[in-house]
Amino acid sequence: MRFRHPDGSTVHLAYCTNVHPAETLDGVLTQLRDHCEPVRRRLGRDRLGIGLWLAADAARTLDADPAALRTLRAELDRRGLEVVTLNGFPYEGFGAGEVKYRVYKPDWADPERLEHTTALARVLAGLLPDDVTEGSISTLPLAWRTSHDAGRTEKALRTLAERLDALQELTGRSLRVGLEPEPGCVIETTCDALAPLTAIAHPRIGICVDTCHLATSFEDPHTAVDALTTAGVTIVKSQLSAALHAEHPHLPEVRTALAAFDEPRFLHQTRTATAAGLRGTDDLGEALAGEALPDGAPWRAHFHVPLHEAPAAPLTSTLPVLKDTLTRLVGGPRPLTRHLEVETYTWQALPPELRPRARTQLADGIAAELTLARDLLTGLGLKELP
Repeated sequence: MRFRHPDGSTVHLAYCTNVHPAETLDGVLTQLRDHCEPVRRRLGRDRLGIGLWLAADAARTLDADPAALRTLRAELDRRGLEVVTLNGFPYEGFGAGEVKYRVYKPDWADPERLEHTTALARVLAGLLPDDVTEGSISTLPLAWRTSHDAGRTEKALRTLAERLDALQELTGRSLRVGLEPEPGCVIETTCDALAPLTAIAHPRIGICVDTCHLATSFEDPHTAVDALTTAGVTIVKSQLSAALHAEHPHLPEVRTALAAFDEPRFLHQTRTATAAGLRGTDDLGEALAGEALPDGAPWRAHFHVPLHEAPAAPLTSTLPVLKDTLTRLVGGPRPLTRHLEVETYTWQALPPELRPRARTQLADGIAAELTLARDLLTGLGLKELP
């Protein structure tokens, strides 16, 4: 979906396909038919943006085989879909029964992360619509906090920037990569991103602001965006998502409600803000199991809940943080980013009674999320384009 900002520029809205497991090119093509096109039809649009997730196998195939890339591009066109952004965070296995810590491998100290992201950039250059010259890729925030080789990581990102420069010279397409702060990682907050990104000081390497992650770490959107703009950090894209919020985690009924979201597939890092600073656990179950996390103030958990439908009381979502962030990013005299992506990948990880039981229900839910995002954008003065 495209929108005209009051300054005349185009802002793109997509939804991320990491909600649909696929590891191969054939799986991606099936996604387009079974999921993405039905969402577009529900929205009554001739064209729908998707934030494509390409696992390592699919990315290698598309990068090595020009015919395969042409096939994907033709299929996107045939189904009324377009791609201006890729999710390069998960490397592979995101549809596995247990993802947890595996999603942070390989990290940016591993040469494979550089090669994978370079391949994604080359693929994206070939997928961009004819009238679009800028593409974006989100990636993991360097590494999980327990292992990080800062020297090798900085060298890899500098090499990536050089490759992106060369790619623009070759193709005329400008590609940028955004580190995506996430709780528990080397870069957990936007503040953590400032030092490494200003050290690299290259406009092609910036940040991806995920509003669920921002909220989970109790960051104030205005303070975060101000810090990024003051430091001159490029906001490559923003993922529009909402975290799970528990206002009174000491109450038994709240604990019971939270326990329904403690599932085995993904990590649900949980945080609370205390007078001594942010406290947290790696997963929701750890917070619920004992006294690892103080419960005298609200908890937030890294669980991407549907944007349009907050969890039932006594829980809620951090949708207000998303709204405040979006206002700062695109509600001013010029957009601070032009790539927005709804990223609720946890539909099938919701408590059983809330999960979509068929593809049609999932398509309805994704369409409802995009409708909410569209209404927020038009409410900020952007005009939806055909």
